[in-house]
Amino acid sequence: MSDRRTPLHEVHEERGAKFTDFGGWQMPVEFASISEEHAAVRDSLGVFDVSHMGEIEVSGPDATRLMNRLTTNDVTALDPGDSQYAAITNEDGVMLDDTVVYRLPDGIEAGDGAGALAGLDRDLDAGAGDPAYLFVPNAGHDEQMYDRWVDYRDSEGIDAAVANATDDWAMLAVQGPDAADALDDATPTDRVVDLSKFEATVAAVDEVDSWVARTGYTGEDGFEVMCPAGDAETVWGAFVDAPRDAQPCGLGARDTLRIEMGFLLSGQDFDPETEPRSPYEARIGFIVKLDTEFVGRDALEAQKEEGVDEQFVGIRLLERGVPRNGYAVTDGDLTRIGQLTSGTMSPTLDEPIGLGYLHERYVEPGTEVSVVVRGDEKRAEVVIPPFIDR
Repeated sequence: MSDRRTPLHEVHEERGAKFTDFGGWQMPVEFASISEEHAAVRDSLGVFDVSHMGEIEVSGPDATRLMNRLTTNDVTALDPGDSQYAAITNEDGVMLDDTVVYRLPDGIEAGDGAGALAGLDRDLDAGAGDPAYLFVPNAGHDEQMYDRWVDYRDSEGIDAAVANATDDWAMLAVQGPDAADALDDATPTDRVVDLSKFEATVAAVDEVDSWVARTGYTGEDGFEVMCPAGDAETVWGAFVDAPRDAQPCGLGARDTLRIEMGFLLSGQDFDPETEPRSPYEARIGFIVKLDTEFVGRDALEAQKEEGVDEQFVGIRLLERGVPRNGYAVTDGDLTRIGQLTSGTMSPTLDEPIGLGYLHERYVEPGTEVSVVVRGDEKRAEVVIPPFIDR
């Protein structure tokens, strides 16, 4: 049973949210309905409480070295205010988690949490002090990743501070075509709306100093706002209260939105125990930088040279039925060629769609396959996500 709650839990209860256990957290699954919340993000604006995501802070003279040893991308490419998507792999190249890594302003010390943003000079150019990073593990993985960073640091004699600051931060995702207007209204500077994708800055959101990034998990334009946990209600209200009145959204819509885009869900589309996959199998090889010495590099270099037997693809059903995690995919003649890891009825397309892994002989777009739904083979075709053009 989950025992962790976000700083906005009581606010969500008052709004009548329905809750679910996710990664050890009590999280709102829906406020109005999944379809209504999904449509709000695709058509206008939706706001998610994603404070269940972890926040690990890393700083010190060797912070860059530590981050580059434990993530697959190359953090040396990041200037303060930049971010990148990366995987966290074991020695075998199997993904333990995926994450976004932010380069914070230099001089911030791990352990200071969100309070370190207060009074910061908004000029994020590299300056005095050691490099500092914030990376975001998925729900329920913060303690595991903190331990991994500390154990590796200590074993290698790396000079860096590591802090699990998950309880210090709240995180909101402001997503949709109207997201830029919403941030423009809530912040006193053009610096936020001028951000490019995967750029971030310090800005006051309704007078709360926050870390604002042009990132998201929906396929729409959007921002993720990280602020001190004690100020979460103020920042939330800046978007969902009048005059903006944005639609609060739960995990149900977050799932349908990300499936339409083909985005991976940690613990479901890959998991080191139940669905062990590498970045190359998951079709995110672009975040693997083999010229860095990260844990799992040698295994992934060999896999890149040899190729993989299965790859992550999308599936569109051509008959009635709803694809689900664990459903078998066949060649239409009862021969199993893979399985689904996610599935839904797409609210945007009004079509049943899924994600999963197929044998490499069947991964070409348009390949006809079948999905076994309640014992029946349903005709389907292979799609390379996203399913919708954004």
